Amino acid sequence: MNARDLVGWNLRRLRVAKGLSQEALGLLAGCEPSYVGRIERGRENSTVETLEGLAAVLDAHISAFFVIPEAGAEKPASLRPGRKPKA
Repeated sequence: MNARDLVGWNLRRLRVAKGLSQEALGLLAGCEPSYVGRIERGRENSTVETLEGLAAVLDAHISAFFVIPEAGAEKPASLRPGRKPKA
């Protein structure tokens, strides 16, 4: 797994664990939601500054984006599609 794929894997893992959509994470971190998606797919080479902003929203240290998954680990699950019910 290359570095961009590794960052994307961990970004998705952390985002889903927090229950945030790509749109919500992007808005909270000050970047475009589509950019978050491209990072998760390994299509963007993010700056350290962007990763720091994403990590802050996710209550994680930037090093969490570089955790190597165990061999055979499945891709992090996605959130249920659609809007969340209003409380």
